[in-house]
Amino acid sequence: MLISSPAKAWEEISLEQDRRAVMTTFVYPMIAFCGLSVFIGTLIGVGWGGAALQLAMTNCCAVFVALFGGFFLIAYLTNQYGMKVLKRGNELGLCQQYVGYAMVVTFVLDIVTGLFPSFRVLQLIFQFYVVYVVWEGASRLMRVSESKRLPYTLCVSTFIIVAPWLIQWVFGRLSYLLQ
Repeated sequence: MLISSPAKAWEEISLEQDRRAVMTTFVYPMIAFCGLSVFIGTLIGVGWGGAALQLAMTNCCAVFVALFGGFFLIAYLTNQYGMKVLKRGNELGLCQQYVGYAMVVTFVLDIVTGLFPSFRVLQLIFQFYVVYVVWEGASRLMRVSESKRLPYTLCVSTFIIVAPWLIQWVFGRLSYLLQ
């Protein structure tokens, strides 16, 4: 529902009592699906040889680390932005809920491109739908004032788009150097 009707979905999410439940009910399963799709997609694309299994595991781990680490990094940065720029209190649980659900576009695109790597160009295009999802959540869940909503949306969207990519890039470079 976050993809088809973000405004309505954020209204329902704002009613959830346990802010950290998003991790076990949504974020962790989605990260697992992303890793599994990359693993399967790599094996289908490269083959089932010995080196292919190692490559599939490396790619799977790269996506897992990028999304897992990215989630916590983005939630932390979003919380820091709220405290410093918006003059809010420490709302890490709320930020984790917000970021976890806002990453839905990233998760879906990683699952699709994991299975079909040739769709990577489409991933670059559709990744910017994150901005709309974050925009709707900024007012409905995070209660950001209208005057600060645009900079907040652009900042958090940049975190969501760039952080996992950057972590995956670093992981890829490190795994290449350690071979």
